[in-house]
Amino acid sequence: MSKLGNYVNGHWIEGQGEGVPLFDSVTGEIIGHASTEGLNFEEILHYGRTKGGEKLRKMTFQERGNMIKKLALYLTKKKEQFYEISYRTGATRIDSWIDIEGGFGNLFANASLRKLFPNQPYDVEGDPIDLSRGGRFMAHHILVPKPGVAVHINAFNFPIWGMLEKCAVNWMAGMPAIVKPATSTSYLTEAVVKEIIASGILPEGALQLICGSANDMLNYVESQDVVTFTGSADTGRKLKSHPKIISESVPFNMEADSLNCSILGEDAKPGTPEFDLFVNQVRSEMTVKCGQKCTAIRRIIVPESLVEDVQIALGKALDKVTIGDPRLKEVRMGSLVSTDQVDEVKMRTREIAKTAAIVYGDYDKITTVGADASKGAFISPMVLREDNPFKNTLVHETEAFGPVATIMPYKNIEEAVDLAKMGKGSLVSSIVTNSDTIAKDYVVNAASHHGRILVLNRENAKQSTGHGSPLPLLVHGGPGRAGGGEEMGGVRGIKHYMQRCAVQGSPTTLTEITGIYQPNSAYKEAQQHPFQYYWDDIEPGMSLKTHKRTVTDTDIINFANLTWDHFYAHTDITSLKGSIFEKRTAHGYFILAAAAGLFVWPNKGPVAANYGLEECRFLRPIYHNDTMYVRLTCKQKIERDHVGEQMPSGIVKWFVEVFDSNDELTAVATILTMVQKRSPFQEINTSNINQYLAKLTVNHQANWGTMTPQHMVEHMEMQFRYATGEIQDYEIATPEEHLPKYRETIFNHRSFPKEHKHPLMKQGQNEDLQHADLEMAKQKLIESIQAYENYFKENPEARTKNVVFGLMDKFEWDLLNTKHFNHHFKQFGIL
Repeated sequence: MSKLGNYVNGHWIEGQGEGVPLFDSVTGEIIGHASTEGLNFEEILHYGRTKGGEKLRKMTFQERGNMIKKLALYLTKKKEQFYEISYRTGATRIDSWIDIEGGFGNLFANASLRKLFPNQPYDVEGDPIDLSRGGRFMAHHILVPKPGVAVHINAFNFPIWGMLEKCAVNWMAGMPAIVKPATSTSYLTEAVVKEIIASGILPEGALQLICGSANDMLNYVESQDVVTFTGSADTGRKLKSHPKIISESVPFNMEADSLNCSILGEDAKPGTPEFDLFVNQVRSEMTVKCGQKCTAIRRIIVPESLVEDVQIALGKALDKVTIGDPRLKEVRMGSLVSTDQVDEVKMRTREIAKTAAIVYGDYDKITTVGADASKGAFISPMVLREDNPFKNTLVHETEAFGPVATIMPYKNIEEAVDLAKMGKGSLVSSIVTNSDTIAKDYVVNAASHHGRILVLNRENAKQSTGHGSPLPLLVHGGPGRAGGGEEMGGVRGIKHYMQRCAVQGSPTTLTEITGIYQPNSAYKEAQQHPFQYYWDDIEPGMSLKTHKRTVTDTDIINFANLTWDHFYAHTDITSLKGSIFEKRTAHGYFILAAAAGLFVWPNKGPVAANYGLEECRFLRPIYHNDTMYVRLTCKQKIERDHVGEQMPSGIVKWFVEVFDSNDELTAVATILTMVQKRSPFQEINTSNINQYLAKLTVNHQANWGTMTPQHMVEHMEMQFRYATGEIQDYEIATPEEHLPKYRETIFNHRSFPKEHKHPLMKQGQNEDLQHADLEMAKQKLIESIQAYENYFKENPEARTKNVVFGLMDKFEWDLLNTKHFNHHFKQFGIL
């Protein structure tokens, strides 16, 4: 029988001894063993901090995010193999979808957060804080990656999602991870980690895997590490009180199973959409993953007049749930993860049943489809009813981690809130009501005891992600019994793995540290207009002082007539008495527009577009006949993904300061521009082509491929003959629906792949040569380039056919030709 591998210290290693047996939850068969005996956990932790951590910490947020996105795309292509393994955990296709594709979705969601962080390895938080009246001493908060390792101790119910929802966050923060999945389902986690390691996408050491007991691992954690735990509250409390966790003050995040509740609003009577939504939601939360969800509904809180209706409707809904082999399409509920878990659920249910009555289901009677109930870890859904929930508190203290829930009554919304709170903290609660008043009363009064609250009604039902679905951009965690921790939560989650530090100093110093221009910092006078620089060449603090402009009465009146803004301060000087204005005042937005007129560079250049206005303050008025000038300063640069048929660009935030003739600051604003990035490709055109071709001789050997120098030159010539339309007797090879995606690659800054096969060239062999020798081929290439330039000079609107990219104009051909020349000139080492 095979033994699972542990991926540690850069290698796959099996633990010593026989190990713990792992079972197929459906058939009861042993499918492998897991062991961590003989592993040196001190070395493993050190390896993660150094080998993996050093590389991750140096990466920018954009690099980390793109790495995670690439991993998500890679794993998505492999997903079907994980479904086959997941069935062995007792999960149906839908159950597995939550675990597998939900886990990959966490990678995608966290990767997208890179756009909210600066293009550097650390973050800058909040606004600058002035600590002096003169503005020469200030502070700002930064967050840097912790130089430790994240240790994740996960539960058995989500072997993939449980790993990736945490790792996506610590990787974004620049921290490596050691994952210790629950042993019983670690074989599924191992399968995913094998693919992750094989992909080579993560830096070595960013992920290590422990399949089996954690043994003495916590003895070696340090203050810069972070430990997270998902599982039972009892186990979590034991780990949280570990001597090393306490002595080193190691951040410990606990997400414990909790007695989540759902409330049926008093307005949601039988026959309303909300009543049906409530029943369907409870059935789903009881049976998805066989109720083995930390967010599943355990307590069903309904108006006392509707208890019977809910009980009957829920019973009918559960009657439709087929139980059995999760591979079968007709099966709606699989098995628990193990027979041990079956015994645990039955024991906990009997505990609740000491005061509550079982109104649906049976401990031992179960009908299965395609599976032997006596061999697998199957159990019937069970509904209990507790008529005295304020007196009998076992239902608020005992959790059966399976398809088990208890109905209980309430008299009014205040009682519903009190019952919800008796669970002493949960991950999630929900209320199903079409009354916004009821929803507000419940949410405001119950929020202190829940990490998340879903308000479900007929309006949002089709789009709702449901009671039990934690989302990457929302906080997952809860107070009290739920562990008191937080996971995910978008940017918040990433900050859990970073150290916040307040930095004090002068504005100029803090500009250099944060990468964001701070007010009153020293300017870096630009050598040319800032709008003439590419995004790559702009840096925070780069500044321009404009010439001056005098604002006249005519300017103000014309602006009022143009915009229809006839506010009295601009148009009726007889009404100024008692106001804050002394004379006719220029519109604030005129000042902003006039400022743009002073600082905008009129000629075409790297600035592609105005991207928006982030903040604007008018500090003092500018009156008619006042003179103004502007100081334009780069505040911050923000990375931007390449989008569609646009030139690659980034966003630049510009700090705009408007001064009057007395150098008094009258207005400030932050504007954003989209600025093109500098192309990494050498420009090759009619003026320099001969210089490159002169380097090419018949003795040059290709760095890849089978072309000779002459084959390459003749191939380049053919490209220009296609471009001028001289040769068009071929069909476009790319399907029309894929053309937009292919055309995007013309505009990006990625090089052509080395072994790319052109559709019009012979496959597996070189083309027949057309010219007598290399020198003749060079001459013909130059002639074809001249013909190309002349053709588009005479036909500027022409679009000619390309076999891969479809119809293209001159601008698009120029982009393609630049890439094409760079590709082949590098192939022969002449560039």
